[in-house]
Amino acid sequence: MKHTLNLSLLAMILAGCASTPSPEVVAGLNDDARKTAGGLIQTLGGELKAAMTAGGPAQAISVCKERAPKIAAEAAQRTGMQIKRVSPKNRNPKGVPDAWETEALAGLEKRLAAGEKPETLDTHSVVSTPDGKVFRYAKALVTQPVCVNCHGAAENLSPEVKAKLAAEYPDDKAIGYAPGMIRGVLSIKKAL
Repeated sequence: MKHTLNLSLLAMILAGCASTPSPEVVAGLNDDARKTAGGLIQTLGGELKAAMTAGGPAQAISVCKERAPKIAAEAAQRTGMQIKRVSPKNRNPKGVPDAWETEALAGLEKRLAAGEKPETLDTHSVVSTPDGKVFRYAKALVTQPVCVNCHGAAENLSPEVKAKLAAEYPDDKAIGYAPGMIRGVLSIKKAL
């Protein structure tokens, strides 16, 4: 009996193997994403601290609105990664989590509730999409004491912060947090 080779099947098998990254590649992507997230959070934190010192919490809102997207875009250009901040209680209308980010956030919340240190809260995976495999990474954005100046309970926000939020983010949902709560994730994607 003669066997014939189905070239279409072979091509599909090879394509599937070629697009599945090795554990070493995924570990490298995770390290890169962690470094990128850490650098972005550090840079944004420094700019927020400077704005708070110069003009208080109301001035810091402008940093989050104007500088944070630019800082993320600069990091994305350097790394080839897509970077955004998302939350189910979003301030930015473009900051709504997708299904993967929602699942990642739920997992990070469970880990925080189980006692894991906030600074270690991140997760990653490789997911299949119609366009191919994508590396996904999420770093928990844990509310720090200073964050409650703009993200705390509505009754505790200063009149200046309330006015600035109403002007800049009329549909704002990103309040009601206390220190130690996860208020969203820094989400990173890279096509493979």
